[in-house]
Amino acid sequence: MGVVLTGGGRALTAAPPPRPDPSEPEPGALLREEDLLGPVDVVAPALLGCWVVTDRPEGRVAVRLTEVEAYSGEGEDPASHAHRGPTPRAAIMFGPPGRLYVYFSYGVHWCANVVVGPEGRGSAVLLRAGEVQVGEGLARGRRPAARVARDLARGPARLTQALAIGPDDRGADLLGPSSSVRLHRGAPPAAVSAGPRVGISRAQELPWRFWQTDAPSVSVFRVGGKPRRTATGQDGLP
Repeated sequence: MGVVLTGGGRALTAAPPPRPDPSEPEPGALLREEDLLGPVDVVAPALLGCWVVTDRPEGRVAVRLTEVEAYSGEGEDPASHAHRGPTPRAAIMFGPPGRLYVYFSYGVHWCANVVVGPEGRGSAVLLRAGEVQVGEGLARGRRPAARVARDLARGPARLTQALAIGPDDRGADLLGPSSSVRLHRGAPPAAVSAGPRVGISRAQELPWRFWQTDAPSVSVFRVGGKPRRTATGQDGLP
């Protein structure tokens, strides 16, 4: 058990995280490294429908992914943080698949990415949006500006806020059963669309933004989107 200090310096034993509410749905099995070893533009759409789960002292929140973006490795994608190699900022992207790459965007908010591909490749998938499946009340407390459920994790900053993901989670093992941030299997969407990535000035022609076609939680920007999947589960993770 951990130890915390009060304002007066008295040591107290930290309470364990509360148990998940048995009335709420349970996530599927954890993903494995082999699920993430393919090309980033193949792995990224396969992550749609998967759950990101955080267990914090105040409780659990789980978000089902509805929108992601792919960023390729060193020298291949000028829009990627890994384009110039394993800099101090992007070093985690060159680690083993399944690690969490967290960065501060525009000095305003945190963004969360899943490292994919073989170790040393430098590819990652940005988690852009999702739907809260577990812990909606807790997510609303973290996102008081959200008026409706679809806005709780609609966008990369809102997603990290709803899940309470921040700098302390850099490098977290999303595939580890004891990790406080994990990536679980979920039901893949019936249809997936693809289009250009958001907020970049280079490699704008790549259709590497993927989203669940009918999901209300997806970002407003959808220009150029084309359907990619038509059969439920056809191209999801096994």
